[in-house]
Amino acid sequence: MKIMTLNCGSSSVKYSLWDALPKTKAKLCEGIVERVTTKGGFIRHQLPRARETVQYQECPDHATALRLMIDTITSRDYGVIDDLSEISAVAHRVVHGGERFRTSVRIDDEVLKTIEGYSALAPLHNPPNLLGINTMMRLTPNVPQIAVFDTAFFATMPPSSYIYATPYEWYEKYRVRRYGFHGSSHLYVSRRAASLLRQRPSKVNLITVHIGNGVSITAIKQGKAFDTSLGFTTLPGAVMGTRGGDIDPGIPFYVMEKEGLTVSEMMAILHKKSGLLGITGSYTDRRDILRLVKQGDARAKLALDIECYWLRKYIGAYTAALGTVDAIVFTAGVGENSPVHRARICEGLNNFGISIEPQKNKSAVKSKGETDISTPEAKIKVFVIPTNEELVFVEDTVAILEGKYDEHTNFEYSFESPNFVPS
Repeated sequence: MKIMTLNCGSSSVKYSLWDALPKTKAKLCEGIVERVTTKGGFIRHQLPRARETVQYQECPDHATALRLMIDTITSRDYGVIDDLSEISAVAHRVVHGGERFRTSVRIDDEVLKTIEGYSALAPLHNPPNLLGINTMMRLTPNVPQIAVFDTAFFATMPPSSYIYATPYEWYEKYRVRRYGFHGSSHLYVSRRAASLLRQRPSKVNLITVHIGNGVSITAIKQGKAFDTSLGFTTLPGAVMGTRGGDIDPGIPFYVMEKEGLTVSEMMAILHKKSGLLGITGSYTDRRDILRLVKQGDARAKLALDIECYWLRKYIGAYTAALGTVDAIVFTAGVGENSPVHRARICEGLNNFGISIEPQKNKSAVKSKGETDISTPEAKIKVFVIPTNEELVFVEDTVAILEGKYDEHTNFEYSFESPNFVPS
């Protein structure tokens, strides 16, 4: 059984193809088409134990990008299948599933309509997700399409975590509540952390810290999501690349009145011009910010200070919320690759039983694997675990195709061994 995974963004298409064997899941290839709908399009394609290949082609729309992907995975030189008929299903990342979708589902017209209805809650994500789904349904009309929702993992949160202290009728009428995002990433690393602790998922309390351009922190109690930093939309929580996280809700109204901004103009500022970009004026990539910090740039230093402070504060809050914590897990691009961020975030948490070993922290970047970076005397383990959201997509898809999937499936995942990571 061969499963394709797709993550369609506004200007990119990330993909992978897996061979879902009875007891193991092997990644056959992965890649990304970048600069979709803009000039200078290209595809980066990776086979196991082979050098990455790059091919340049203009992709004015997602259909062209997906056709380029299909041509690549079926090509004589770089392909891993001869024909699309070999694919058993396509698993799509969908960011927002609201309260309607507590699990991954097979896509039909009703599912498509519901996902579209949630686009207002995830305007940067759901529309391109839908573009990918609709395009693949046209290109592969006889292949099952599966939606895997970022929000599904957080369906276990109690009302005290997800209900806001706003008029309750807003929840009743409009389902205004905390939803949470990056669910597949938090699910995967939490199950791997439980395995590293040699415990069943139901026996562990964890704080998982996903730091990429988007950032989210999740408190996991006895294996289930208990609270998370992202909310009704992808705006709140910690500081992100272009989103400011938790701010005084009165600020946007104040500035809108002062500068005569419309709601859509303010939403664009909050989504695309705030966060690290807003503080530095030019940068979202942490590598650029760290380089500027070394050069003495004051605003870059301020951005780093604010980002790490907010993450440290969330860890402290979730430690209190959980009562006991077995491990902190860092994951995603920055969480996996920036020892500076991990060190700064954990700084001063010794009283909580959290301390990291500097050399282990630095070497974790080189190892590219799962690493325990905590000191021997630390009461709470600190892990660096590369995320593998695609494996979650594959597991869900196989379970759906085999009729073995229900609301409790995710909770049973163990992910006993990490899968292929390109060298």
